[in-house]
Parts: sequence; C-alpha cells; structure tokens
Amino acid sequence: MGASQSEERRMWMLLLCALADTTGELRVSVAPAESLSVTVAGQGTPVVLIPGLFGSAFAYRTLVPQLTAAGYQAIVIEPLGIGGSARPARADYSLAAQAGRVARVLDVLGVQGAIVVAHAVGAAIAYRLAYLRPDLVRAVLSLEGGPAEAAATPGFRRAMKFAPWIKLFGGVRRVRNQIHHYLTAASRDTGWVTEATVAGYTADAVRDLDATLKAYLAMAAAREPEALRPHLGAIHCPVLLIVGAWPHAGGPPPREVAVLAAALPSFAVDSVPDVGHFVYEERPDAVVAAVERIAADEWPTP
Repeated sequence: MGASQSEERRMWMLLLCALADTTGELRVSVAPAESLSVTVAGQGTPVVLIPGLFGSAFAYRTLVPQLTAAGYQAIVIEPLGIGGSARPARADYSLAAQAGRVARVLDVLGVQGAIVVAHAVGAAIAYRLAYLRPDLVRAVLSLEGGPAEAAATPGFRRAMKFAPWIKLFGGVRRVRNQIHHYLTAASRDTGWVTEATVAGYTADAVRDLDATLKAYLAMAAAREPEALRPHLGAIHCPVLLIVGAWPHAGGPPPREVAVLAAALPSFAVDSVPDVGHFVYEERPDAVVAAVERIAADEWPTP
C-alpha cells in the first residue's frame, strides 16, 4: 500500500470514529466518474448492508437503529446506480464489478471481517465479495437473495425495452405508482407502505430520472465476466439465507436454494412466518436476531 493510500485510509478511519455516536453520509470515489453513497452509524462489530435493485439506505432506516442499539456499526453501501450513488450511463454494472466497488469502499474505510447483510440481488454481490475478498467478509446474511448470474432479471430486461416511454407516459408519478405496487404486492403486512415510504424509496431515482433510466438500461445489458456458481464452493464463511414464509414473488426459487445448499460449505436457511419479500421492513427484529446468532457463532461453521 502506497503512502497516499495509507493517508487516505487514516483519514477515513478518523472520520468513522467521529461518526461513532451519530449517523453520517459519506461519498467514496471508487473510480473516475464512479462514487458510492455510504451511510455509517454506531460502533462495534461492522455490519455491512447492501440494498437490492430498487432499494437504498432509506430502506434500512428501521433496521439500522436496531443494529446500532444492539452494539453494531451499520455501514450501508449503495451500489453504483442505486440509491444516492452515481449513475454513469457508461459503466460496468455487472455484479462482479459491483462487488469490486464494495470491496474498494471497505478497503478505504479500513473495514475487515464484516457481517454482510444483503437483500435480493444485493446478495449476489455479497456472494461474489465473499469469494473474491474473503478477508472482508465474516459471514453473509442473505435476505431473500439467491445466486443470481445477472444484475437484472429477464422481466426487468423486458421492462427496460419501454424505458424511453416512461417519462412520456407518467414519468415520476408512474415510477412511484409502480414502486407502491411492487412493495405492497410482496408484503404480508402492507401497513409500512405509506406515501412517505414510497417517496423515500423513489427519492434518489426520480431526482434525475434520465440518469436512472440510463443506468437501469446499462444494468439490463451488463454481462458477467464469469459465472458465480462454480465459485460458491470457495465461500468458506457461513451463509444464512432468510426468506419470508408468506407466499410472494421476488425470493429465490427452490432450485436456487438447492444450488446454495449443495455448493456452500456452511449454509443454513431460516424462514420468518407471516412475512413477505421485505423482511427488513416487516420484521427488522428478525434480521437483528440473525446477526446476533452469527456474531455469537451460534450457527454452523465450516
């Protein structure tokens, strides 16, 4: 590590110490024209939170305070094109590249051995991070996330064919209506889905709708440099998959769970009753309890 890199890390670590008793939002440059939005709160064992495709730091607004109250340092890293992070139209939006950016942020912050909590496709980033940089990951807690081989699902790619028409036919209002439907359709208890919640989920995306749509188009076109599944056996840290037991769309199908169970050296599945896709919204306490189990090693280890 060069002198300039050491100084940069020292600066960020001092900043993290200053933020120990509060919540701070940071901007970390990972490449030219590429910067990630990072939210840090609390102190203690680091818990890195990675949102899904339509998530953001806002999505973890209830979970983060519960983690910090339990004695953890919560670090929300929003991948490129998601939440408040930059949205360059010409960038590598592959999941492998996203994992590399998360690793860069953790290196800059001087964080190692983190419990990584990731939702939906964010878990596919976490799996890649775990085998590419095992020094950074103590365990992976996947919230409804399978071993995705692409950032965008086939349905998402089909929807992106109509991206140029979104602004013409409703723009921001249409985006918010779609997100409202997406959140309620996949939740058992929809009481958390309010107008304020929808506004929070969409705030960053609609701030520059053109840039958001271009980033989504780039995600839909992204190709992975290598498949994830052949590397699952190289993930030696514990992996816990939490799924909502209430019937819903969005979670990993049984065949993907079977792939994880067969390939991962240390893997377990837990289901939360009466909960849909957004476990961290409907039952944040269940997520904290899972983190506590992992931190206490009350769980199968390799």
